[in-house]
Amino acid sequence: MTSQPDETGAPTVTKTKRVLLAAPRGYCAGVDRAVVAVEKALDLYGPPVYVRKEIVHNKYVVQTLQKRGAIFVDETSEVPEGATVIFSAHGVAPVVHEEAAARQLKTIDATCPLVTKVHHEAKRFAATDHDILLIGHEGHEEVIGTSGEAPEHVTLVDGPDDVPNVTVRDPEKVVWLSQTTLSVDETMETVRRLRERFPHLQDPPSDDICYATQNRQAAVKKLAPEADLMLVVGSRNSSNSVRLVEVAIEHGAKDGYLVDFADEIDEAWLEGVDAVGVSSGASVPEVLVRDVLRWLAERGYADVQEVTTAEESLTFALPRDLRTDLKAAGLPSTGTSDHAWTI
Repeated sequence: MTSQPDETGAPTVTKTKRVLLAAPRGYCAGVDRAVVAVEKALDLYGPPVYVRKEIVHNKYVVQTLQKRGAIFVDETSEVPEGATVIFSAHGVAPVVHEEAAARQLKTIDATCPLVTKVHHEAKRFAATDHDILLIGHEGHEEVIGTSGEAPEHVTLVDGPDDVPNVTVRDPEKVVWLSQTTLSVDETMETVRRLRERFPHLQDPPSDDICYATQNRQAAVKKLAPEADLMLVVGSRNSSNSVRLVEVAIEHGAKDGYLVDFADEIDEAWLEGVDAVGVSSGASVPEVLVRDVLRWLAERGYADVQEVTTAEESLTFALPRDLRTDLKAAGLPSTGTSDHAWTI
């Protein structure tokens, strides 16, 4: 911010255009593991390698892997018998594993370990005959996979407004679990309303919303009050990316948009904007954020101030079967994606 005299000689204040860059942002450990699994499988087995559903919810990542020879399918039945298929980071129901075995497919399960944790919780509580209230978005792949672990025990609760529709068999034997990529605040509000109806509602053993989702929302919350405009890089089918825009608006950003690529930004959004907040969803490679920063710099927003709320260093090992095959072939079984970025 600078002061310059106006035509009368009185000082006026000129605001400096700036970017508030959220950190952490972008790739989480589970996404990096899944993307690397596809990259390593292509290196090891050669194309084509089949992937059931999008490996992660990001258009650029999917397009990049397709160019390398990955073939994305909606159902296991689309994979030729005996071929290699990778299950996405969002997880699958047990029936999908059964379908793959029936077709003699070589499977690599790239489910995020934090999603796997929720699957184990669902099986555990089903074994004790609890009603499981799964907070999440209907139709999301992660919700379908978790529900499939105990379909007779799971009831989906799609946000706070869905709470009045919930019924349980025994109000004293009910527990809540959640999709890992939800808004923390909205989830807690859903739990609060559920507990009003079911006072004996049990909590999961540990947070189901993943560390990366929470960290990215916390960073956006911190910068949002100063942001005239919030730009979140991410795809529209990415739950955690969509949530970041919502969180920004709820915590003070005057406007906000979700974009896959820099060329989707409308210059009209910048009218009257001094501070632009920038973040990216947990399935977004840093190269796309850098493109947005470059686009903004060309329009006068070259001053980038990083807003950091946490440091992340978590990594996950690649799926066991893939590690075994890589080792047998003398290839490294560690590393990060070509497009990964860690703070």
